[in-house]
Parts: sequence; C-alpha cells; structure tokens
Amino acid sequence: MRSWTDSLRFAFQPVVNLTTGTVAAVEILARPETGDVLARARREPELDGRLAALAIHDAARKETLLPLHVNVFAGTLADLGDLSALREAVRAVGRLPWEVTVDVGPPFTHVPQRALLEGVAALREEGFRICADGVGDGDVPLRLLDDLGPDLVKLDASLLARTASVRAMRTLCEESGALLAVEGVESELGCAAARDAGAQLAQGDLFAPAARLPSSEVYVPQLPTGCEAPRPAGPSVREFVRPAALLPESASAEQVRKLLTGAPEVSGVLLVDAAGVPVRSVQRDRFLLSLSARYGHALYADRPAARLGDRPRTVGVSATAWEVLDVVADGEHSRTADDVAVVDDGGRCVGVVRLADLVRALAESRVEEAAGLNPLTRLPGSDAVTTEVDRWVAHGRAFALSWLDIDGFKQVNDGAGFAAGDELIRAVGRALARTESETLRVAHIGGDDFLVLADPERLDPLVAAVLDVPWSAGGSPVTLSVATLVCPPGSVTDHRGAATRLAPLKQAAKGLSGASWVCGLAGREGYEVRRGAAVRGDASAVPAQKGASHAS
Repeated sequence: MRSWTDSLRFAFQPVVNLTTGTVAAVEILARPETGDVLARARREPELDGRLAALAIHDAARKETLLPLHVNVFAGTLADLGDLSALREAVRAVGRLPWEVTVDVGPPFTHVPQRALLEGVAALREEGFRICADGVGDGDVPLRLLDDLGPDLVKLDASLLARTASVRAMRTLCEESGALLAVEGVESELGCAAARDAGAQLAQGDLFAPAARLPSSEVYVPQLPTGCEAPRPAGPSVREFVRPAALLPESASAEQVRKLLTGAPEVSGVLLVDAAGVPVRSVQRDRFLLSLSARYGHALYADRPAARLGDRPRTVGVSATAWEVLDVVADGEHSRTADDVAVVDDGGRCVGVVRLADLVRALAESRVEEAAGLNPLTRLPGSDAVTTEVDRWVAHGRAFALSWLDIDGFKQVNDGAGFAAGDELIRAVGRALARTESETLRVAHIGGDDFLVLADPERLDPLVAAVLDVPWSAGGSPVTLSVATLVCPPGSVTDHRGAATRLAPLKQAAKGLSGASWVCGLAGREGYEVRRGAAVRGDASAVPAQKGASHAS
C-alpha cells in the first residue's frame, strides 16, 4: 500500500546574501505530487512536524553542507512545542541545531500566542534559529513579531513597492538584531529595490528557481557603476557572513579531508564543542599540505583533526568590519587569509567571514567617501549628514541640525583675496572637524556653508568652538552665523523636512549683527536668539523672537 510520503518530493531554493553574492542557506520546500498534504499539515500539527523531519532527511541524502531552512506552521509550533520529530531528524543526520533555521509561517490567527512563544523558546534553547516567515502578506501581529525576537524576518516581495513599510521593518530588525530578507524576487528591478530597502538576504527565481538538488550557483545582478548604495562607516559583520563548515571537535583528520576534498568552495573547517562553540580552526591549504607530506596521511588520518588546527579567531555578531580587520591584524602573519568565525552571544558559531569580502567592501566604501569629500576642507558633502539624519529619524532619535556660514564672505574674497578666503574656510572646517564624534557629524556643503548634525546636548560646545574664536581674513575681523533646528522624535519625517524648517532660521541669523546663533524647535513657531543683535536702522532685519526654547 502506497504511503503519502511516496508521492512527496522536496525542492531546494537558495537564500542569497546580497552583499557577497553567495548562497547563505537553502530553504527546503515540500512538493507533494498528489493529494492535499500541505493543507492537512496546516490542520494537523503532527503531520507538519513529520514533514519538517522528512525535509531534513532529504537534505542529508543530497549531501549539502549549506545551512537549512525548514517550514512549519505557527500552529504546529504552538501545539508541539519543541518539535521532537525535527530535533530527532537533525540529530540522526549529524546536523547541528544552529545550522537549521525554522521558518515559522502563517496563519497566526487563533494560535495561542503564549504557547507559540514557549515553543519558540524551546527551539531556541536547543540552538535552532527562528525566522518569521510571510511578513507583509500574512497575518502576524506586530506585537507578536516583536515578542518572537526572530533571527531573520522574511518579507513578501509585494512590500518592495511600499518603501515606508520596508524602511520601518528594517529599523525594527536593526533594533532587535535580526536580518531582513525578501522572498519572491523575480526581476533585477526587484533585486535593486531589495538592496535599496536595506535587505541583507533575498530569494526568488531571479537568483535560482527551486530545484531537486541544492546548488551554490546563483545569479546575482551587479550594482550599476556609480549607483552603489552608500555604506555606513564600519558596516556590520552580519552583511558578510557566509555559511561555516562545522564538525565536532572529536572529528578525525580523515573526516576533515573528505569534507574539504568533496567541497572545493570550503576554505576551512571549524571544530565545535557540544554547545556549538568553535574550539579549533582548520585552514584548508595548511591542513591538506600537512596530509600530503611524506607519511602525513599515515601519521594524521586516524588522529583528531584538532591537532592540525589553530585557535579560532572569533568576533561577535554585533562587530563591525573594521573590528574584524583588527582581529586579523593582531594575529599571526601566516593566518592573515584565514576565515574569522562569527559567534552569537552564547559563543556559538553562526558563520564565517572572509577577509577578501571585507577588504572589497571597505575599499568601495572608502572610494565612495573620497569621491564625496570637499577638495578644500576634505570634509564630506551634504549626503553624509542627510543620510545620517534619515537614520536618526527612523530610529526615533532627537537631533539638532545646524547650518553655519561666514558673514559677508563675498566681501572677504573681494577685499583679502580668494587665497585668504580659502584659508578661512579651511580653518573653520578644521575647527568643526575637531568637534566630531559618534554623536556629531560635520559636512561642507559648498562655498562657506557647513552642515552639522548633533545630539541636542552637544550644541553649546559646538557653537562655542566656532563663535568664541576670533576669526580674521587678511587682517580684518570676520564673524560667523549659526542657525539650529532642534528636532524631537517624530517632529520631522526626513532630512528634507528638517532642511525646509532650517532655511528661515538661517535667514534670521544672517539678519543679526556680529557672531550670531538662532535656535528653533521643529513644530513650533518663532525662534530664540542665543547670540547676536538686530541691525539698527535695518528694516529687513528679523527681530529677536521668543517661542522656541532649546529642547534636549
């Protein structure tokens, strides 16, 4: 008698890292040839659990080393808790739990939320990773999504047309430490939109359709020259994580050799303890060289591979690319090209990063930054600040945006000469650059105009650094004007809104005599004159007004 499993097949679809262009994992998709097995699985948690277990066994038969994604319904997880069938399958095929991501999918309606969260906690305690699947096209409540604390959020591709929603989801992911993926990407336009939205991962027929055999060969469109998205200083190591080849710390040298010779794309193997913590790192070339030496195979084949390994180099998942380079630089010169293990808060390996990926990305980042620097002051242009403003707005962070320029600069150039004018601009730029920190960013937006983004608490020392200094050009005294807009959380929607409100404050500051500082609060009329006085007899001067006080 034929069983329903006889007509069940599985397909594999790659999950692609959009930064490195490599396969980060494969999702296993059930493909029943007859019947309504998936519809039954939605109603029968035990059947759904068996499907997940069968998926793991099928992946083992295909001998893929890539991390796996298996799908379960939210109701199944709430009913079965720790998914014993899945756990047993993972153990039976020799996989480690942290190599498996459980994609929890809809429907979530009527699923007991407490039971679901307990089921997720049980899986996570075992080491499994959790993905919230079908977000944007399903029925997962936002509060539940936050409570789940997933390692990965998968968005439906239809959300790419709703940029505000995707931007909000990216912010949520950043705050919770999750990665953002987009499903169903079928065109290069969709891939570009996913990148622009800040997604780190994606899957869809554009990269590779679901197939009977897992594959590491995918098509990833290149970014058009000159259209690369700006990278933040110090990109997160999460953007460069590749799957790690893992074996137990007790593995023999022969086991490692078989893995390396059967997978030429693997550059090294990490030996991990029972908790998934890396204990030794085996680099491909050095290991194979040791075994190929005279009597090497006879000496080492049946002995623990750990003897031919090195102490692993590790970084946390919250590290930046620059911190990874520091780890590489502090190590032995002979290990410069070794992979670096990325570990979670519990020390368990979540993947590796390769030096080549980091160097390439950081080089591109520096080229982009250099192209945007003002040749006179070597300060970045307005994009550096406006991009940061949008990030602070998205994070609901209060900020102060200031516009600074030199009073009567045309007269300075006409009277003292352009060389003196250039030197004055450079001196102001140096003074502003000395105030830079993690909470203060400076841009030279052209001519004698500068833009400064800062925490409201940094305003007084910033202004003192430029207004309490006796400036001069060609022996004649020069004054500066500063206009500041303080923006509490939610008072502006992006940098354009802030710039629009800042413009009249600059006009007000320029209408005052001497070194001047005008400060306004987004959402309120008027402004406060902190420095300077109205020009006597000048009908066009803006009078000092109250009504906007410094808010921090």
